Amino acid sequence: MNDKYMYSLIAVFLLALLAYLGVEAAGMDVIFGVVLPYVAVLLFIGGFVWRVMGWASSAVPFRIPTTCGQQKSFDWIEPARVDNPSTTWGVVVRMFLEIVTFRSLFRNTRMKVKSDGRITYSLELFLWLGALAFHYAFLTTLVRHFRFFLEPVPICLQWLENLDSFMQFGLPVVYMSGVVLLAAVVYLLLRRLLIVQVRYISLASDFFPLFLIGGIAFTGILMRYLSKVDIVGIKSLTMGLVTFHPVVPEGISGLFYVHLFFVTVLLAYFPFSKLMHLGGVFLSPTRNLPTDTRARRHINPWNYPVHVHTYEEYEDEFREKMIDVGLPVDKMPEPEPEEEAASAAAEAETPEAGEKE
Repeated sequence: MNDKYMYSLIAVFLLALLAYLGVEAAGMDVIFGVVLPYVAVLLFIGGFVWRVMGWASSAVPFRIPTTCGQQKSFDWIEPARVDNPSTTWGVVVRMFLEIVTFRSLFRNTRMKVKSDGRITYSLELFLWLGALAFHYAFLTTLVRHFRFFLEPVPICLQWLENLDSFMQFGLPVVYMSGVVLLAAVVYLLLRRLLIVQVRYISLASDFFPLFLIGGIAFTGILMRYLSKVDIVGIKSLTMGLVTFHPVVPEGISGLFYVHLFFVTVLLAYFPFSKLMHLGGVFLSPTRNLPTDTRARRHINPWNYPVHVHTYEEYEDEFREKMIDVGLPVDKMPEPEPEEEAASAAAEAETPEAGEKE
């Protein structure tokens, strides 16, 4: 049984305990409220740029896009212009659908072996819906939180808040993005735990981001609907961070520092984890290249002048041995001068012998 999820769960629990006790018992408000957020942002920006530059500087010698349709060839054969694009615009459309709608995940299939031995395939629609809900809810929550870092709050963020809380019931207003985010995280976690094949291949690095993001969503919901927090103090803290005049107001709940520490750890962990598919998807040669191998010849840019032992040189070196064992050669060996003279004499004597007979 794969118990790696326990390591990740314990790690997230210890992070929460560290932040709460560090603030409430040790009075380390400045460390968790100012120092660690700045360090995390620097690690995030530096690590993100480092990973992207590393990918961007890697040469792609050949066209290697993954395709699932007919490549463009003859005019009378209909090509798959999106699934197997041969133009830049086709690549743009394919990338747009991949990033916005997770098109390849929508077309993902799952194989099952039934009791009678038959193999069936089915679409993973729930995985696609869960991933789509998770990413859009996370994006909405992230953008909505910009109101803590901007003064005055832009009108577009106010519209987003109104749209996010259009299903208003009770006070305070319920933001659907937070609820959907937590539900999507729970679904993705249960999928990794309950499906045997997925649990078998899952690593601690697969569980840790889910537990961490789930902790962020859970503590955020607790602060908004159950626990009392000083919103004015939190706004002062965040505005101080973004204006580089940090202040640590008194009276902010320890739960907020747990929430902030989770966000800090996520920022620092992001560039060095699988979450970097956020930047990697744009630089993936299996997605961002046109399939024009039938129209253009692609030469490996890594090629450099080297001495190549050609077949002609190989045959010149081993021609006699090849002839001795009966292997065909492109060029027969030139006869020696003595052999050539003997052959000419034999040819000259042959007609005379014929006439005497």
